[in-house]
Amino acid sequence: MRNPDFNNGLLKVLRNEVPNRPTLFEFYMNDEIYKKLAGDKIAAMTDELAEYRLLINAFKNAGFDHASVLGSSFAFDNKKEFNQIETRSMNVTPKIYNWESFNNFQWPDPESFDYSKLERIKSELPKGMKLIVWGPGGVLEDVMDLMGYDNMCLLFYEEPDLMERMFEAVGSRLAKYYEICAAYDTVGACISNDDWGFNTQTLISPELLRKYVFPWHKKIVENCHKYGKPVILHSCGQLEKVFADIVYDMNYDAKHSFEDSIIPVEEAYEKWHDKIAILGGIDMDYICRSASLKEINERAQQMLERTKDRGGYALGTGNTVTSYLSVERFSAMTSTIVEPVFG
Repeated sequence: MRNPDFNNGLLKVLRNEVPNRPTLFEFYMNDEIYKKLAGDKIAAMTDELAEYRLLINAFKNAGFDHASVLGSSFAFDNKKEFNQIETRSMNVTPKIYNWESFNNFQWPDPESFDYSKLERIKSELPKGMKLIVWGPGGVLEDVMDLMGYDNMCLLFYEEPDLMERMFEAVGSRLAKYYEICAAYDTVGACISNDDWGFNTQTLISPELLRKYVFPWHKKIVENCHKYGKPVILHSCGQLEKVFADIVYDMNYDAKHSFEDSIIPVEEAYEKWHDKIAILGGIDMDYICRSASLKEINERAQQMLERTKDRGGYALGTGNTVTSYLSVERFSAMTSTIVEPVFG
């Protein structure tokens, strides 16, 4: 088991430098893997710091320099009762659909939530390790969840003033959430997680993204950068038409989430690595069912070889470590850097 070294590992990657050693990155892993990695004793704990402790030990034992956590329980009231197994509708019953429902909605104040766990966990954070804070949805995601996708699209044209206020209400609160989190010494970076696209195009037009969504992402990045914390954009979908916005306008430090059906990570790295760090990218469908364990291992090795002298890359999956990704297949990838994590 290797010890974390965030400053010489993942932080160098996020600064688009060559890390001192090959580096891993994951946004999120599933509960089963967290419990297996952390061990039964840690997994059984139930005190206020139990969730952070579980994540920290799981990520550390798997060979990561970081652990990804939520900064507080701040969230919008969009956690409805979904009839969901693997998927769900983008048109769930909206909570906001006109000016009256907007004005009556109970908007949460991010400053009223408790972020103290980010400080209280400090004594248990392994030497050399940092937390990476992610958010309770993203600017577009939360608006879409609150309004429903079809309703949102119609209201862009029927009520543009309402949509401007809607994105301000969501975006300003998320920007404050990240500003609060980035101020903590235990936090090494932030993940701004907000899916923007389908496999073939963005969820809404690039023009609408630039008008309503991107200004708030720019503010999120600014709020983290003023504390010296890099910011990772986790966003799925076909984003080719807005990639320059990600790099030059919003000034993100790194991009995560890649799919072979959109752009293989190898191609994305060659195209953008001199402008922005590239994270993960070993495609989920490829890992889960399209490749043998040997092929997974070889592709990971080839990606590390491709990037070893140029920097700005950390190895990981194309999205998140889902419940249907077997530990054997996960280990086939990570074992190119660390000893197999499950024996």
